[in-house]
Amino acid sequence: MASASLEAGVEKINNMQRPRIEKVVINCCVGEGGVKLEKAEKILVSLVGQKPEIRKAKKTIKGFGIHRGEPIALKVTLRKQRALDFLQRALRAVNNTLKESSFDEFGNVSFGIREHLDIPGTRYDPELGIIGMDVSIHITKPGYRVSLRRRRRSKLGKNQRVTREEAMQFLKELTGVNIVGE
Repeated sequence: MASASLEAGVEKINNMQRPRIEKVVINCCVGEGGVKLEKAEKILVSLVGQKPEIRKAKKTIKGFGIHRGEPIALKVTLRKQRALDFLQRALRAVNNTLKESSFDEFGNVSFGIREHLDIPGTRYDPELGIIGMDVSIHITKPGYRVSLRRRRRSKLGKNQRVTREEAMQFLKELTGVNIVGE
């Protein structure tokens, strides 16, 4: 009898259906290598506490003076608690507001930060300058790895994919972010 009264008042949620943040990726494109890229690397290390990966140009664009294979950008992937800590600071930089168009149909969210100084707790260093960055959040449900793993890969059911609405609801509950329409 006790179990019947519990089930009537509270909806049970399967743990395999609860969304979670898989990773947060920070991308910073400087457009040229050398001193400017090194300064951006120092800024990212101070922001996230992790060494960024240097990304190279995929093709030559003469108009921008970019050559194939030249280092032009930095990327950092954060997971677990480090990802949550940075995400809360990054959302404060955009006033805890995201657009609906920032969400895609697979539960991914992306937004940009114009200046790293907008992130709370950062100070301006005239020697390093100011950089902007893109932040991408990948939201999944447990079991998503089945579709990505190398050995015994399998298809993923529709219920195991994160929808746009689920991602919006999850971020609202986790961080208290406001989602606005266009």
